[in-house]
Order: sequence, then structure tokens, then C-alpha cells
Amino acid sequence: MHIEMICTGEEVLSGQIVDTNAAWVAQRLLEHGEELRRRVTVGDRMADLVGAFTSAAGQASVVLVNGGLGPTSDDLSSEAIAQAMGVGLELHQGWLATMTEMFARRGRPMAAINRKQAMLPVGAVMIDNPVGTACGFRILWRGTWFVFTPGVPLELKRMMEEQVLPWMCDEFGLAPKMPLHRLLTIGQGESQLAHILDDLPLPAGVELGYRASLPYIELKLMQRRDVALQVWETLLEQIRERIGDALVGENVLSVPDAVHRLLSEQSLTLATAESCTGGMVASQLVDFPGSSCYLLGGWITYSNRAKQAELGVDERVLAQYGAVSLEAAVGMAAGAKQKAGTDLAISITGIAGPDGGSPDKPVGTVAFALAHSGGVEAQMLRLGSRQRNQVRLLAATVALDMVRRHLLGLPVMAEYGYFERVGAKSIKA
Repeated sequence: MHIEMICTGEEVLSGQIVDTNAAWVAQRLLEHGEELRRRVTVGDRMADLVGAFTSAAGQASVVLVNGGLGPTSDDLSSEAIAQAMGVGLELHQGWLATMTEMFARRGRPMAAINRKQAMLPVGAVMIDNPVGTACGFRILWRGTWFVFTPGVPLELKRMMEEQVLPWMCDEFGLAPKMPLHRLLTIGQGESQLAHILDDLPLPAGVELGYRASLPYIELKLMQRRDVALQVWETLLEQIRERIGDALVGENVLSVPDAVHRLLSEQSLTLATAESCTGGMVASQLVDFPGSSCYLLGGWITYSNRAKQAELGVDERVLAQYGAVSLEAAVGMAAGAKQKAGTDLAISITGIAGPDGGSPDKPVGTVAFALAHSGGVEAQMLRLGSRQRNQVRLLAATVALDMVRRHLLGLPVMAEYGYFERVGAKSIKA
């Protein structure tokens, strides 16, 4: 099936807004066994929109158009497809009534400008929006279905899940929940993973793909036809064995997702002590509802003074070993665990760059420590000379992976691949 996506909006085109909608749509399609053939982003200019629609017509089975359905003058999607097709716009009385009632429930009069959102191209089929004022619609032109959805992520996802994807399943035979197995890795490059797995024979009907998105490389195993359970399990075991410690989870969205699940299941508590990551570890966990059950507190101790005052790190330790050291990380983790009264505490202290490095501790050098009932385990890694936020993101991921590995009963310190370990320390309780 040939599916394309057109994303609209100057703020998306200019990078002011990161287009998470397209990534989400592509992922949901993949779970149904289909991949986008092409994706383009078009600004709020009539000629460009008309050109994009005309180019896709007759080529794709379905074109998913996201954005441009609002009430303002720069929302042009409905007008642009009507102009491209050479048809007019007509008032959809049903949606006008729905909008009017929606505003009345909110105790507000509907502005005249909102009437525009009920103007649909002649021949369009309205798609209900249960949470917003912009309805969607689909319309057939030159053998291609153009499906329009609003750009608000909550509205897009609700409409895709409840209406668009079910329609595509009925109309084109998409298989809901095509078997897709994800293996999340860190610490190995895409080319290295491909080299490791290149000679692995795949069962008929199984495809292996790669998706790189810092800090992860995700392996995607798609079953396009039924595979015997024993064959499937053997394949997964072979992949796990070849990847080794670079594998950080299966069918999880991220390492924070895995840690959230494990801490919730095991009813354990955690505290964080962060320097170069500036609260990133805690923030990633707080993204998940229910994290308050296990995340009792966190510290951002960016300066040496804060490390001493807030976490009780010995001034002599900082003077002798420096802030970026195994000893400092141990002190931070132990201090956080003691002060918060938690089962676990994770600490990070490092050099994110672009300045501050030295021959002994170049940019990308980060020390980690995990304090638990059995003591404290610490390691220092070189994550590579990268952009500042890349170092911070990788550091947060490694820290949480140490927590994940401990919760699974695995050695806390993993051999990821291209992260060089330059020091380690284990202190028994």
C-alpha cells in the first residue's frame, strides 16, 4: 500500500515546533504493517499546498494531511485541496451545530471566524473531532484518498485511533496490530549492529529494520506472515546473544519506561542526584503517571558547594579527586539515598562540554553511581565528544539503565560497545 504524509505549517517547516505528529503516525502505521513511502512538510502558502496535493494525487493510495484546519487566515488546507480539485466549499451543518454546542458547554459564544472550520470541500466525508473544534475529513481525488486531520497532537491521535485507522483497515485491509517486536539498544552504532546481525538468517516473512534516534538504535522485527513460535523464540535468543549488553529492553519505548514499570512492580523507591544532566533523569521519570509512588525526590547539585551542602559530599573528596570522579559520584548517590530515605539513589556528574575538558577527562567523561541496600557501585565512562545535549541525554540514559539492570538482577555496569569505561568502584554496605 502506498501511503504518504503531508505536514503543514510554517512553525513546523521552520523548526520552531518539532514534528512529533509525523513520527507518531509513522509508528502506528508500522504497527499495522505499513510504512510511509514519502513525507513532506509544506508551509502556509496556497500555491505550495496546491502543488503538494496535486503531486500526490494519483500516486498514493492514501495521503494523510496534518494541520491547517484552524479558523485563522493561515489555515489553508481545506481551501487548498478544494482549489486543487477545482471544487467549491460548502457548509457542513452538522459540524457547525457541534461546534456551536461545544462553545455553549464552555460558557462562551462561538466567534464568527470559527464558522470557517465547518466549510468542507464539496464531496468530502466529515471525520468527527471529539475533543476540538476542527473536524477532519477525507475526500477522493484521482484515485487517491486525502485524509485531513488537525495539528493538535491530542486531537490527531484520538481521530487516528478511533476513526482513521479503523477506516483504513476496512478500506485497504490493514492488519490491526501486525506483529512487531522492538529491541531497544544503546552504545552501539547502527552500522556495528548491522555488522553483528548481517549473517543472521531470518525466517520467511520476517523483516529486520533499524531506527536511529539518540540515545537509541531500535531494531524492528516485523512478522508479515505467521512464524512458528519455536522459530520465533530461537531468532530472538540469537539476536539477544549477539547484541549482549547493548540490549536495554524489548517492546519498551525507552529506558525510563522500563525503569518506571520495574520500580512500580517492585514497590521500590528512588532518589536522584544530578550535576551535568540538570534534572533530566528525574524529569524523564516524571513524564509517567504514577511516578510519585517511587520517585521521592531529587537534587540538582551543579556546583561543588551544592554537592557539599545538599548531599554531604566531603570537601576533601572534591579537592583531591574533582567533581567529575568516582568518589564524587559515590558521595552524591550515598547522600541522596540517606537524605531521601529511599531504597535506591542514582547520581551523575560529568563534563557535557563544549568546554571544561582536559586530557585526563575530556568532554563526554561522566561518572555514575548507584546506591542500594548492598552498597554503592560506580563507574566512569567516556561517552564521546558530542554536542552538549547529546552527552546529557546519553548520560541520563546510562544512569537509568544502571537502575534497570539492578532491578533485573543483572550486573549494574554494562559493556555497551563504544562507551569506554575508564574507571569503576564497588563499595559494600
